[in-house]
Amino acid sequence: MNCHPYAVIAAQRLLPVLRNADADEAVRQTTALLAAGCRAVELTTTTPGWDEALARTVSLTDHRGRPAAIGVGTVSTAEQAHTALDAGAAFLISPYPAPEVRKTAGERDAVFIEGGFTPGEVAAAVRAAGAAKVFPAHVGGPQFIRSLKAVLPDSLIIPTGGIRPDALQPWLDAGATAVGVGNGLPADPADLAALFTQLAGPCCSACE
Repeated sequence: MNCHPYAVIAAQRLLPVLRNADADEAVRQTTALLAAGCRAVELTTTTPGWDEALARTVSLTDHRGRPAAIGVGTVSTAEQAHTALDAGAAFLISPYPAPEVRKTAGERDAVFIEGGFTPGEVAAAVRAAGAAKVFPAHVGGPQFIRSLKAVLPDSLIIPTGGIRPDALQPWLDAGATAVGVGNGLPADPADLAALFTQLAGPCCSACE
């Protein structure tokens, strides 16, 4: 059974953000992540052929046979949003406020995690959908996330940008629901699996 993407991301705690050279590379990396215990993956519109990669990965399952949650990030236009949703994207993410995408997501009842950096931008995204991507997170650091959570305690916050997988814990301790990581993921399958095993929490009763 499919779980809401928020539940999958929250349980995973690390959201891989893939910026690849082409669609084939994106498919290979996504497949490796799913085999290692990952379930939610963010492809990005900066990858040439991203829509092809999405179409080739949306029907995949994780290592336990559960449907993957393949989303698309760096979505900034209505056209990109429609293309992603038509190809089966489980969620959309923008790096900054994107009114066109918010409108499209609302019209299509799609999951959209809008990006922001200032408290006002983050609060607006949370009001719209209960979640926000904080980018570029490294500028504010974990203490910035802690301050945001103090005034938005029930929000799903995903800091992204300049965070390596060996430095996740301070962000999680500060209240991040999950952390977006674009660089530094282990290439070795065993090390990658160990990383997701270490971080994983429960998803929901429908998935367990």
